[in-house]
Amino acid sequence: MNTMNRAKVSAAVAAAALLVGAGASAASAAPHHASAHRGKPSASHEREQHQQRIPFTAANVTANDDGSYTLSWTAPGVRDVVVKANGKVVAKGGSHATVTVEHLPAADRQWFDFVPSKGGSLHLADREITLQGAVNFRDAGGYRTSTGQWVKMGEVYRSGALNTLTTADVAKLNRLGIKVDFDLRTAGERTSAPDTVPAGATYVVADVIGGDITSAIDLSSAEKSAQYMVDGEKSMVSSATGKAAYQLVFAGLADDDQHAVLFHCSAGKDRTGWANAALLTALGVPKATVMQDYLASNTYRAEANAAALAAMPADMAAAYKPMLDVRAEYLNSGFDEVKATFGSFENYEKKGLGLSSKEIKELKSSLLVG
Repeated sequence: MNTMNRAKVSAAVAAAALLVGAGASAASAAPHHASAHRGKPSASHEREQHQQRIPFTAANVTANDDGSYTLSWTAPGVRDVVVKANGKVVAKGGSHATVTVEHLPAADRQWFDFVPSKGGSLHLADREITLQGAVNFRDAGGYRTSTGQWVKMGEVYRSGALNTLTTADVAKLNRLGIKVDFDLRTAGERTSAPDTVPAGATYVVADVIGGDITSAIDLSSAEKSAQYMVDGEKSMVSSATGKAAYQLVFAGLADDDQHAVLFHCSAGKDRTGWANAALLTALGVPKATVMQDYLASNTYRAEANAAALAAMPADMAAAYKPMLDVRAEYLNSGFDEVKATFGSFENYEKKGLGLSSKEIKELKSSLLVG
């Protein structure tokens, strides 16, 4: 390999390593103008939702490239469902349906109200917030819990790095009304790629790793790279720095006055991935759904990951790919570490995340409807 190609590969590896951020400590878009408050329902509507059982067992909004939206829902025992956007009916169906909605006015983020003939309604949007200068920025909500409640959307966001946002991106994030920006990255990452903090948001450092990312990563095989990711996931759960960082984040999440909240790392998949997995689990979202949300980073980061791997020789790319992936074995190792270290997730909530029983109840009260 000539000097120039070697330099390009080294730069690609360095950039990819910064995105992964798995840890040297392992071994040691806004709603439309008519929807105020980040597209949230009114206070009276939210109180009503808390008091009513929500009959939907599944519901989803997907924004399509052509400007249309695909809406799907399942509501057993319900005669019909009406879907509204911008106060107007845009779709109707029975207890189970998939429909496409077209020709809606342009909006930062299009919200839909799924209104059943009986029971509580849902206020949903596409989970992804499309930005020009950041990837893997998405809403943490829109999931059903094992008790039949739903995680609110527009309250908690997760993302990768925020240092290359465009002016339009910044304006869009400002309209989301984010009150706290939790940065999970190391000092080196924060210095080389400082956050563009949304207007009015409090910036909080919650360094999961507690030191700069090691350059002594063994890239001799894909197996060793994957093991590095597994070890890093465990460290997020049980290391002193990991516990301290996530305690900061969850203290903010439990404080209803601080919503909406954003937490992020460099790629938005590992440190951020565990934060979101822990949040959804604490709220009662089933493990299969938590895993689905975690693995979605492979889709949201597909283009960026492909570009990083394309800059490397084939053998190096094969060895490095596990570090750009999210895999079930990585997240499962985190949950295994919870059981091994704390005995149960409930104990982890209290001893690892620093949440009291009262704070856990407040977290559920503020982030769940139905």
